[in-house]
Amino acid sequence: MSIIEEINYNPTVPPKRPTIAEWYSGKTILITGSTGFMGKVLVEKLLRDCQDIKGLYLLIRAKKGVDPEARREQYLKCLIFDKILDKNPDIVNKIRVIKGDVLEKDLGISDNDRNEIISNVDVIFHCAANVRFDQPLRPMIEMNLAGTQKLLQLAEMVHNLKVFIHVSTSYCHCNFDVLEEAGYDPPHDPLGILHMVRTLDDNSLAKVTPELLNGLPNTYAYSKALTEGLVISYGSKLPIVVCRPSIVTAARKEPLPGWVEGVNGPTGLMVGAARGVIRSMHCNPDFPATVIPVDTAINATIVAGWDRAHMVSNKVEFYNVCLSNKTLPTWGEAIECGKRFFYETPLSFGLWYPDGSIKKNYFAHLFCVIFFHYLPAYLIDFVLPIFGHKPFLVRVQKKVSGGLELLQYYTTRTWVFKNERMRDLNRRLTPLDQETFDIYVDQWNFEEYIKTYIMGMRVYLLNESVETLPKAKKLLTRLYIMHLLTQFIVIGAIFWFLWARIDGIFAGIEGFFSLPFKLING
Repeated sequence: MSIIEEINYNPTVPPKRPTIAEWYSGKTILITGSTGFMGKVLVEKLLRDCQDIKGLYLLIRAKKGVDPEARREQYLKCLIFDKILDKNPDIVNKIRVIKGDVLEKDLGISDNDRNEIISNVDVIFHCAANVRFDQPLRPMIEMNLAGTQKLLQLAEMVHNLKVFIHVSTSYCHCNFDVLEEAGYDPPHDPLGILHMVRTLDDNSLAKVTPELLNGLPNTYAYSKALTEGLVISYGSKLPIVVCRPSIVTAARKEPLPGWVEGVNGPTGLMVGAARGVIRSMHCNPDFPATVIPVDTAINATIVAGWDRAHMVSNKVEFYNVCLSNKTLPTWGEAIECGKRFFYETPLSFGLWYPDGSIKKNYFAHLFCVIFFHYLPAYLIDFVLPIFGHKPFLVRVQKKVSGGLELLQYYTTRTWVFKNERMRDLNRRLTPLDQETFDIYVDQWNFEEYIKTYIMGMRVYLLNESVETLPKAKKLLTRLYIMHLLTQFIVIGAIFWFLWARIDGIFAGIEGFFSLPFKLING
């Protein structure tokens, strides 16, 4: 294993540091990716617990006909900002929307905005990324690699930059079983790949992509590995820290317990399973579910920026923002716990009774997909036009199967993500900072968390309030009765088929066993 940076962690630490809120006080912060799941939680946390920051510059793509001021108002309508705005409405004045796009030349920033950033910014959080697993190489490289390059080039011009925080992923080097809190050689020269992507046409690029990935599961992991290599090359020029969260899931406590956006990763699986669409999942139930709540991940990212700013270091520093394997539930435990809570708090809409299961054996999973995903989907889609409805379930199942195929790489393998630096960081915080920026990773109640996660998914993602539970439970009862009736009908049909042909079956068995004797006797 080739590791660029030294693993030994021995930064120069001043005898006394300001608290995290004190250090961020008076700072102007530039954030990319602020409209994403993690980005919103980051903005909310800084506004709530670092209230004395000077300002936040949010780099956000322009919407046609919407000026930056209106864009800011739209952004702050998100539910997680309600408490802050009720308590301190004037805090919105600390937010400035910068019209820009990491895909555009020079980030698409005007000269005036660029000069303002160069003159005023102290801290940069780079959260913008394409996190899709099913994208071709070109959009991944342009967003994740080229976008980061443009931001690093801007950061070089910033007059008083204290720290550049790059949000990466624990899975950028997932061809290694153990991920140290250190920099790794990129799979190829990042700038060479960028040049190649901008030179080749789509067909040529698609042909060489499998060879480039060389064992990495998708273009997302590959692009993030290249991006880390690019970031490392700026280590002697900029004070950089790389934070590598694992699978980011719903909030544990902040900004709202169970807060979640989007249906990526485990959240999409939970929705599909709860609606009865997903009946089988290829997964090793004994492997740890390497998830981390979004509030823990954001707290760690903020604290890592504070920590890096106090280091005397001329290289990029790394933190694996992950929970220890010994504190994580296994996939089997997490899924069984989730099923139990879904029966207590079902969804208001479902296509079938949520009784799916995980399969360790791929062929057993494939059998279940054919008979419990696609066969019912084709039957239902055949019937729907008779009642005047458009067929849709086969299309849904194809999308579900594609998502499961992408995710099974992560649910059938296990990794060790070293997190000693993150654990040590927590021990060096003051009691107040430990409470305010909670990154305690050694113990957590995962059953309580999953229960909160499911309620958050119902309320914040699917807009199903607590008042809908009685109706949802009635629906679950009807689906359960249908589930039992279907099982009874299928088993009865199989029994009837075999019984109707029992004489022929016995005759065949008798003929099979008597054949050797007939051959011997001539």
